[in-house]
Amino acid sequence: MSQKELRYDDLSISLDDVYEAMEYQADQPDVAVAAETRAVMSEVSLWLRPRFCFFVAYGELGSNFQTLTLEQTTLKVGKIIGRQLKGSEAFACFVATAGMEFEAYQQRLMLEGDMVKVFIANALGSVIAEKCADEMEVFLQQSIEKLGWKHTNRFSPGYCGWHVSEQQRLFPLFHTANPCGVQLTDSSLMVPIKSVSGIIGVGKEVRKLDYTCGLCDFEKCYKKKRPPKSPPSP
Repeated sequence: MSQKELRYDDLSISLDDVYEAMEYQADQPDVAVAAETRAVMSEVSLWLRPRFCFFVAYGELGSNFQTLTLEQTTLKVGKIIGRQLKGSEAFACFVATAGMEFEAYQQRLMLEGDMVKVFIANALGSVIAEKCADEMEVFLQQSIEKLGWKHTNRFSPGYCGWHVSEQQRLFPLFHTANPCGVQLTDSSLMVPIKSVSGIIGVGKEVRKLDYTCGLCDFEKCYKKKRPPKSPPSP
């Protein structure tokens, strides 16, 4: 299994990234919220240690593209994901996380009752987890290039018809209790909450395509653009 710890600066997070996660689409936040956002980003940058891990294993898609079998474990990924994985010669299972340090930071903000900072940190944490997963994809591609392989998009339980409960089948494939320090609860919630897990297809014939949001009915997906909303009052 490959794993790596990153620094905040490795993620190249911009203010626009955070504003988008805060669901600002046209107008940017007011001066006070913008200043708080910069302050939170600056504070987090001093101690953040996001990390990722992944392994590549051979597997087999079901004939109807609804299942993926890895190491005698059958994942019910659903047709949307299964078809995107078509042509894969192997599959990468991954976990990427903002880390327990960030989880503790969010908990502290909640206890302090600073709801503006809670709102900002929630958005920033989502960006951190996704940017960490982006870095994982770069590292994965570097590791498979010698084979002449490319990779697909990444897909996670809870999206595109792959039920979140499938985390209970995915996590044991890592053969360690807490990959990247991420724990899985009985309800299939990851802790730290700002974590991403899933699979990626790899092979000579696969392609990374635009996410097919038109085929998915999950309205809360981070890949879907949503109308702007106002932040909570201080």
